Amino acid sequence: MAELTTESELQKAVVKKFMIRLIPFLSLLYAFCIIDRTNVTTASIDMTRDLKFSNPVYGMGAGLFFIGYFLFEVPSNLIMERVGARRWIARIMFTWGIISCCFMMIKTPASFYSLRFLLGIAEAGFYPGILLYLTYWVPAILRARIVSRFLALTAVLSLVSAPLGSYLLTLKGVLGLNGWQWLFLLEGLPSALLGFAVLFFLEDQPRHAKWLTDSEKDWVERNVARDTSHAGKVEHLSLKSALTEPRILLLCLVFLLQGTGNNALGFFTPKVLTAASHGKWSSSHIALILGIPAMVGALAMVIAAEHSDRSGRRRLHVVLGYCFAGIAMLAMASFGTTTALMVCLCLIALGERIAAASYWAMTANLLGVRAAAGGIAMINSIGSLGGFIGPNIMGIVTERNHNQFGPGLAIAASLMIAGGIVALFLPMDRPRTLKAV
Repeated sequence: MAELTTESELQKAVVKKFMIRLIPFLSLLYAFCIIDRTNVTTASIDMTRDLKFSNPVYGMGAGLFFIGYFLFEVPSNLIMERVGARRWIARIMFTWGIISCCFMMIKTPASFYSLRFLLGIAEAGFYPGILLYLTYWVPAILRARIVSRFLALTAVLSLVSAPLGSYLLTLKGVLGLNGWQWLFLLEGLPSALLGFAVLFFLEDQPRHAKWLTDSEKDWVERNVARDTSHAGKVEHLSLKSALTEPRILLLCLVFLLQGTGNNALGFFTPKVLTAASHGKWSSSHIALILGIPAMVGALAMVIAAEHSDRSGRRRLHVVLGYCFAGIAMLAMASFGTTTALMVCLCLIALGERIAAASYWAMTANLLGVRAAAGGIAMINSIGSLGGFIGPNIMGIVTERNHNQFGPGLAIAASLMIAGGIVALFLPMDRPRTLKAV
């Protein structure tokens, strides 16, 4: 086979191989990450009823995951740089898979809190680690497109969570276990097994990839090196530089605001739908239909990211996406029928996914490749605290309002819109040098 020579031919060939060989596997890993992180939402109705957990107890347990995640995010990402992506991602997957299985043994609020905290520690660094890993392989000119397809494929693969969770909840009584116990066990095991698959399937650097030709390896390394030369001379960010760099502070604030609003709704969505249906919708039925908004979001992400790459207007996608999602969430607080709520959930997914791929592509490009290891981890770590704050706000506000979800949804919507407004102040994603401190 003749070697490709032109830039356009090499770019097309590399993108095609990424989409066939690299992205599907990474998406599969992240899909199980999302399933194991959020299956507590699917289990929430039956689990909280069986264990007599109140909304504040559930909100605290859901949120404690993000405290463990916050504390170990940056160290995890920096360790990955030292030991290599392949070994560290395998370690993350194995430990979170085992801990996820242990959720079947929850009996008390204390055991629920402890396992959610440990799951956060185990998973810390995975998502920013994947984004960092992609910066080693994907030049900045392709990053929004590749990240969007990675996230969109992840969303598509994660759709199995809805029918799978719906089925597993029906296993109540089999071998003396509740349906939610089967859910945690059978959704955690695949993650642990995939940890071993990572060791055989991933390579740490493009130069080790046997599925790329020599000219393709040279093209990738040349373009990534060019991005690196524009990114300054910082290998990773110190805490001091991260807390004084305006770009990082703004990116953290945007992610914190939207994450707080998004998680406030996300972990309580089944409870909101149960209340709206007046208990007529079973937990397994709700788990199944929640695949619809995820499908809408996946399609929106692909279309929006293609436009983001062509136009280069990533900031606009972030601003409009989060503001649109917030407005849809505000509308959700005003409606009480299940049909209206499902429409709003689809619109929320539409807006949030429009923003997501452009946000992370913009983040990596603003920081540059050399600063990405610490920078992405720092942003994701601080921003993920919204996952602790949001569910706790929703749990406390709902309890104080006699199990009415409207006030909590209004607060979540305001935070999401605020994230979009703050994104207006982000600079364009042209990399410039970060100061070493």
